[in-house]
Amino acid sequence: MNNKIILSFFILFSVVAQSQALKMEEIMKGNTFIGAQPENERWSLEGQKIYFDWNPTNELGNSTYFWKNGMSKPELATASEAAFSKIDFKKSSNPDLYYYIDKGRLFSYSLKTKTSKKLYQQNNPISGLQMGSDAGILYFKQNENLFQFNTNQGSIIQITNFKRGKGEDKSTEKDSFLKSQQQELFQFVRDQEALKNWNLAKSKLTKSDFPKPYYYGKYNFGSLKASPKGNFATFRLIEEVEGKNEKMELFITADGYNQTEETKEKVSVDNLLTTKFGIYSVAKDSVYFVNFSSLSHIQDVPKYLESYEKSKTTEKKDKLIVVQEPIYNEDGSYAISEIRSQDNKDRWIVSLNLETGTFQELDHQHDEAWIGGPGIPSYSYSGGTLGFLGDNETIYFQSEATGFSHLYTYNLKSKKKVQLTKGNWEVRDVTLAKDKKSFYLTTNTTHPGNRNFYKLEVSNAILQPILTKDGAHEVSLSPDENTLLVRYSYKNKPWELYVAANKKNTTLSQITNSTTEAFKSYKWREPEVITFKAQDGTDVYARLYKPETSNANKAAILFVHGAGYLQNAHNYWSSYHREYMFHNLLTDLGYTVLDIDYRASDGYGRDFRTGIYRFMGGKDLSDQIDGKNYLVKNLGIDASRVGIYGGSYGGFITLMGMLTTPNEFASGAALRSVTDWAHYNHGYTGNILNFPETDPEAYKKSSPIYFADNLQGKLLMLHGMVDDNVEYKDIVRLSQRFIELGKKNWSLSSFPVEAHGFKETYSWVDEYSRILDLFNSTLLKK
Repeated sequence: MNNKIILSFFILFSVVAQSQALKMEEIMKGNTFIGAQPENERWSLEGQKIYFDWNPTNELGNSTYFWKNGMSKPELATASEAAFSKIDFKKSSNPDLYYYIDKGRLFSYSLKTKTSKKLYQQNNPISGLQMGSDAGILYFKQNENLFQFNTNQGSIIQITNFKRGKGEDKSTEKDSFLKSQQQELFQFVRDQEALKNWNLAKSKLTKSDFPKPYYYGKYNFGSLKASPKGNFATFRLIEEVEGKNEKMELFITADGYNQTEETKEKVSVDNLLTTKFGIYSVAKDSVYFVNFSSLSHIQDVPKYLESYEKSKTTEKKDKLIVVQEPIYNEDGSYAISEIRSQDNKDRWIVSLNLETGTFQELDHQHDEAWIGGPGIPSYSYSGGTLGFLGDNETIYFQSEATGFSHLYTYNLKSKKKVQLTKGNWEVRDVTLAKDKKSFYLTTNTTHPGNRNFYKLEVSNAILQPILTKDGAHEVSLSPDENTLLVRYSYKNKPWELYVAANKKNTTLSQITNSTTEAFKSYKWREPEVITFKAQDGTDVYARLYKPETSNANKAAILFVHGAGYLQNAHNYWSSYHREYMFHNLLTDLGYTVLDIDYRASDGYGRDFRTGIYRFMGGKDLSDQIDGKNYLVKNLGIDASRVGIYGGSYGGFITLMGMLTTPNEFASGAALRSVTDWAHYNHGYTGNILNFPETDPEAYKKSSPIYFADNLQGKLLMLHGMVDDNVEYKDIVRLSQRFIELGKKNWSLSSFPVEAHGFKETYSWVDEYSRILDLFNSTLLKK
């Protein structure tokens, strides 16, 4: 045996030996292998107990556990206690009394006696419980109408009378002729008509206080809400159109017969619908609608349309908008609302005058790409951070006006706007303190990949650090705000629950231990979070997994996270936990792994978020190539032995990498990939690429299916056949293109029972075994 053969045998033996530390069949079990982490944590009403969902005994699903001070470990809650802990209680003006809805029934609850009392139950369930500004007054919805419940008197009054349709049918032309003929011929008919009119006139002398019916036609009716005093109700009407949904075939069924399910609507201008914001005045017993045509910039035309000749002569008109449910101060003297344009390029905050049906504009934010960011949802039918301070005349909200989502206040009397937080970091979550003069904020102040926790006084706008160490802190305040319930994790340490005193730079005390002995037996890496410069000078963050120098094989694999707007190069436990463990396995085998927060990832501000506008597969892909170049330059990676893989959006980027930059990657594995954005959903795609009918070039240059003839490296595609997010049809269409083009170096693995997120361990094992085989066969030297 010559030296070359001996060396090859030694390398092969070394790789096999190290791979024994982690087994695919184990790590692909996910939380069954890791240990199910606590979630949905919450405080009891009195703040004495902590409840959370957990599965430490490896049952089929989670159960509710509780912990309180003095307990050595959490205990299983009873079924009734578990159900009670999940109720959404509404606090009344009486500190002892709460109200809640359970299974469509109304209850009161005494904190002192710990007893519930059923107040209202009917065959038709109720919902939407609201507390009125007057003591003992509640409002709820039933059958698309609002009811006022006076608990002091025990009275229930219907205060609106909305009905679908057009009301009473009008007579047809034939009926009108016959009716006139009858009156002309018969005295009896004339007498009966006179008596009817006389009775009607008499009845009108006594006015009914029951609300008149308002028929809203064929619109979709919703967002019904009472003002605190119950003198107004607001609602939204949405144009009803007959949409066309995708259909998905299910092959593996209980009865052996195929089933067809509808999934989603595709992105289209046809999904932009007329909406109306209506007000019902109880005193006037009338409905009227607010005209928002005077909003600033409501007729502005998006700049992208300038590149299309046919749109230059388009007549200007008001943008289609969506008005969110009003937010009221305590006594209802002020009502504010967030308004979004349906192309999601504009956001307004307005003060509403419900009496007159008018408004005053308070703030406007515009983005030529799309509105979004922490506290500012990316969808026009959703509302963001918005509320009142304790003075009942100052509102607070978040805005990306500076390029990062920060917290602002606006005084409705003085019209003064104040920016409370500043810097190249984001306010991730906002909780108004009990005193309504301060906030508790979750931020990424210390590092984009951290979630820190601070208190901020409105009067001085100084951040007071409470939890700032590396990792993520998800914090729930006890009812008295003296204690913090914290869900914390680190890069190589899964989520656990802790408690801490609510004070500056506090210390955490752990109350759950979730990880299994099998998980703890392996020394999980703390991937280094690095930065490298992109081609345009932007700092890009990434997780780097480096093998031992003696074991490095000079091959690298780039992982591309999904969701687009998601962060994975952070300092806490990844939602991609299987991939994290797989990357440890790859590193054991000598691979270098780079997990990049490419352009459009979460956590880095507005410009980073919108960096893919009108070109998906542009900067988000070049960031991958710049990451590859970083590895080649700094870690000695062989540029010809780099692979790429990812799922969903990560699968899309993998396809774009293999098809638009075919010389960059030796191989790629694309999981549940979008292949043509014109076939994806409306809310997500319309933000980034506008609409296929108005911006077809953006769709064409962003869709892998148009570049199928460029395939050179080895491509593995994997897709669940019952994926109701990215339909299996996506990958079938691309496969047909490869077949027609005569491409041979690709394969498709189909998973008959899997949706977008795989569930079954055997599917995960099969999928990732194929991915590992792909990289071993294409990236390792023979």
